[in-house]
Amino acid sequence: MLNQKGNAIDSNAKVKPEYNELSYLVTRQCLHQEEFNQLSQYDRVKPPPIEAIVNSVRDFRCLNTLLNFIPILRWLPQYSIKKDLLGDITAGITVAVMQIPQGMAYGLLAGVQANVGLYMAFFHCLVYAVLGTSRHISMGAFAVVSLMTAKVVASYATVTPVEMINGTSFDLPPMDPSEPQYTAIQVVTALSFVVGCYHLIMSLIRLGTLSALLSEPLVSGFTTAAAIHVLVSQMKDLLGVSIPRYKGSFKNILALRDLASELPNSNLPTVYTSVIVILFMIFMNEYLKPWSSTKCRFPIPAELMAVVGGTMASYYIRLGPDFAVKLVGEIPIGLPAPEMPPVSLLKLVAVDAIAITIVSYSIVMSMGLIFAQKEGYEVRANQELIAMGTTNIVGSFFSCVPTACSLSRSLIQHQAGGKTQITAVVSSMLILVVLLWVGPYFETLPRCVLASIIFVALKGMLWQVKHIKKFQREGSLELFVWLVTFLSVTIIDIDIGLLIGVIFSLVALYIKGWKSYYSLLGTVPETAIYVDIGSHQRAEEVPHIKIFRYSGPINFASRATFKKALTKEVGVSQKLVQRASRYEAAGDGAGLQIIKTVIIDLSSVPHIDTAACKVFNDLKKEMNTVGVSTLIACPADCVYETLLHAESIGEGGFHIFPTIHDAVLYAQGSVSTV
Repeated sequence: MLNQKGNAIDSNAKVKPEYNELSYLVTRQCLHQEEFNQLSQYDRVKPPPIEAIVNSVRDFRCLNTLLNFIPILRWLPQYSIKKDLLGDITAGITVAVMQIPQGMAYGLLAGVQANVGLYMAFFHCLVYAVLGTSRHISMGAFAVVSLMTAKVVASYATVTPVEMINGTSFDLPPMDPSEPQYTAIQVVTALSFVVGCYHLIMSLIRLGTLSALLSEPLVSGFTTAAAIHVLVSQMKDLLGVSIPRYKGSFKNILALRDLASELPNSNLPTVYTSVIVILFMIFMNEYLKPWSSTKCRFPIPAELMAVVGGTMASYYIRLGPDFAVKLVGEIPIGLPAPEMPPVSLLKLVAVDAIAITIVSYSIVMSMGLIFAQKEGYEVRANQELIAMGTTNIVGSFFSCVPTACSLSRSLIQHQAGGKTQITAVVSSMLILVVLLWVGPYFETLPRCVLASIIFVALKGMLWQVKHIKKFQREGSLELFVWLVTFLSVTIIDIDIGLLIGVIFSLVALYIKGWKSYYSLLGTVPETAIYVDIGSHQRAEEVPHIKIFRYSGPINFASRATFKKALTKEVGVSQKLVQRASRYEAAGDGAGLQIIKTVIIDLSSVPHIDTAACKVFNDLKKEMNTVGVSTLIACPADCVYETLLHAESIGEGGFHIFPTIHDAVLYAQGSVSTV
């Protein structure tokens, strides 16, 4: 080990035995940054843009590009039937059983027919299995995206299917016959097409990291508030009442007002059915499922049991015709014929599609990264954008809502033993059976059963309100972002609230970046390690030398903060030097020591700009006027390059060193020669 003068010391001196198991001794000359760059063969020459393009074209490989664009071509030949097939089949069956009730429920939530959710479970899963890189997420319907879609349907659909009344459905007449008339299906397919285009555009311009803008407090507050929107939207089906569908802001408040006024008119058979299903689902989720998970690999299909049981009870008791319970209604047999979304609608839904694009991609990426980290594989952000874009565009031709992944289904798919995207293929084949033959049997299913399933499924999202304590511990900014996002989404509206949340999240991020940390460093005796003297009691300042560390970027916006912090901590001024000279004349120990050198530690500075270089030069001139030399230590390569291009290095410029200790030794050598 080295002391602060660079001499070897006895590693046993004043060191506890438990800290002396490993030691090292390095003997070398004091190095400037330029000398160290020569020693390390640092290459700062970057090829010109034209040469970089030529190199990228030369390195282009058609086969590798194709394999990256269609990942199934890469992993399917390596698929192990012995190791993976059983787990994929098991998980596929399990997920398909969940897809049936959830798809129907979220299809109704999106403002379209229940069978649309089943179309999503088929087409979206198949397309994503070919192009996606996550092996465990379950694509299809998702509550938050369905709710955001319902808002767009309410805004632009002029021909809206009315809920089933006594087993019969009909359409409302258009409000204005002279205006273009769009059905709910046309609106959702146009929305899905635009969302898919946005995903592909994001992939082309490499915006795969855009989801990082949605911080954890923002996502938590948004999804919790969205769960409240979903809950309010399902109350009319739980109570069996009819209330108008509102557009624009504050619709939650208006809907709750109408629900309160319609409460005396609740359909009692509907209420009884809702209570029974809710209690059944709570019992299954809270008690029977956890118990059975220790006994059997297959989870109990509680949702499917509720759907089948509700359908049979409704059919035999005649809940629709005799008790005016609203039913799901007609479910067509087979797959929809491909149809292009109306071109005139694409422009109308373009703005609404932006929020759905970001939210759906963020959910897919966050879940994909969680499982990828657990299982040790890579999820490529830009390829996920391609997969989601293609999935949405293909789905838009087959009456599908914009896609996302379900949190609950993805967890079940992983727990059930799913290994690859073959799970999605198995699930899609079972959904196809339902679409071709089984679908009409669910026509007598009461809507309140599906609403009850959604109601219970919201528990996990609503319970995120407990995250407030965690965000409070992390900092006031995180708590503030969560509260602002939650309240704005809940009270105002989903898209406006999300925009407000994103703005406040970016402001919080800016404030964090603006806030800098700085300190004076000292060395722990006989270690040559430099630490904050305010936090480490044994650390001692090096005589005649001030070592200043600044953490954070230094640019045109923060240069004044940096300069003020340095002059404050170092305390160098003409008046101070004159006063220190009087103490020095009185003899050593008379009071204040003269500062000969200031070392600026840039190890925690990620980047600087030309404005920062100008500040450095100004500081050097000001320090020289009071007889203080200025050195720079530990710059990152990008920081060193900026200093080099700004001509802050070399004759008349800064002396830069690879470590603080090199700078200290150089400063001590300079002082001894004065």
